[in-house]
Amino acid sequence: MSQLDTGPIEAYLHEHIPLSKAMGVGVRSATRDRVVLSAPLEPNINHRGTVFGGSAGALAILAAWTLLHLRLTSEGHHVHLVVQRQAMSYEKPIRGCFHATSVLPSSNAWSRFTTTLRRRRRARIRTTSSLESDGQTVGRFEGEFVAVSQ
Repeated sequence: MSQLDTGPIEAYLHEHIPLSKAMGVGVRSATRDRVVLSAPLEPNINHRGTVFGGSAGALAILAAWTLLHLRLTSEGHHVHLVVQRQAMSYEKPIRGCFHATSVLPSSNAWSRFTTTLRRRRRARIRTTSSLESDGQTVGRFEGEFVAVSQ
């Protein structure tokens, strides 16, 4: 899948989701099937000198949301997209720059999601993100997003 221009994606996130700018979120790579976002330690640091859990969770949710948003937009869907449920697991402290990778769910799940969206103007989909730092997986996100046609 071809790489998308990350500049406009990052600008969109910073303008429409101000927390992403405050966190220093950058778009490392983006395709229609995979998004990788990154953030530095400094604006996300806690009292222990590691990444604040809320920042790690926010980056993981944002990666999944961005992937779904890009894919829906590229397919001509105009929706409001929100996270409905989420679960985070934190496996190791994050002591530096960190990134979140979200990969599109299976093609069957995506097909069911978009078919339901077209028919009912509302649909749900589950997706995941993994958090990594220093070449190690440090956390995992699983969430359910709801899309509502505008």
